[in-house]
Amino acid sequence: MSFDLVEISRRIRTLGTEISPEAIEGTAALYAPFHEREPYRDVRVTRDAAYGANERQRLDVFEPSGARSGRPAPVLMFVHGGGFVRGDKRTAGTPYNDNVALWAARHGLVGVNITYRLAPQFQWPSGAEDVAAAVGWVRKSIGAHGGDPRRIFILGTSAGAVHAASYVAHREFHPAGGPGLAGAILLSGIYDLAAAPNNPMHIAYLGEDIELYRRASSLPGLLETRVPLLFVLTEMDPEFIQRQGLDLLGAWFARHGRWPSLAHMLGHNHLSSTMHLNTPDGFLGERILDLIECAAPS
Repeated sequence: MSFDLVEISRRIRTLGTEISPEAIEGTAALYAPFHEREPYRDVRVTRDAAYGANERQRLDVFEPSGARSGRPAPVLMFVHGGGFVRGDKRTAGTPYNDNVALWAARHGLVGVNITYRLAPQFQWPSGAEDVAAAVGWVRKSIGAHGGDPRRIFILGTSAGAVHAASYVAHREFHPAGGPGLAGAILLSGIYDLAAAPNNPMHIAYLGEDIELYRRASSLPGLLETRVPLLFVLTEMDPEFIQRQGLDLLGAWFARHGRWPSLAHMLGHNHLSSTMHLNTPDGFLGERILDLIECAAPS
């Protein structure tokens, strides 16, 4: 089967902007034929390393299994989505989200997929705390997997972008010396939580106190952080996500007099932004590699 980017983009647009079971299944089916299946050639995978005591505080490490160059590799940590109440670093029987860490390993990086605790049992700030704990594990342990603890990049999507952004923006979650990140890529996130629709998933994680939504929002901290950032939106993101992007642009321009680093993914939706990684569609991967190339070690 040949990879027809134009046809895939057309079919994604027909799925609409709603994050529905039909859109999830339809998007996954479009890319599944182009993904690798286990066992992954020339990649060493370490499953379910514990970065905390909870059963969901686990991560997988993907590293190229060939001879190392001598210089430790940059690390890409992936924080999955799922509306705060679902999701996992790996969905058995599918290529997802192994494909993200596998893409990293195929491009000379060490890939790390993390799973975190879920709402409503675990509410704010559990997501940021779990990202902090996972970053701590990576800084301490990734050298044994060929990774460079000075060059850790975090990639979060949807609710995972909220957790990653929360960690970057709120200094109380940082260890001594700062966040320990060389860069962050935030896909289709919510940065002004008070301005987002107060839907059941948001309530499950944040409750109903609007003051908490304001305090938990990452936008003020993102405007001031020194961590290099890449923001990503897709053409078919839900309307409220796109409005978050517009608000971010306005706030960033008001603060800095310029736009932030931004990638707009035409022909993609909220799901395909990560599902397409490690297929012949290289748009987002190229932007990630650009950020890694340009960012200095933390």
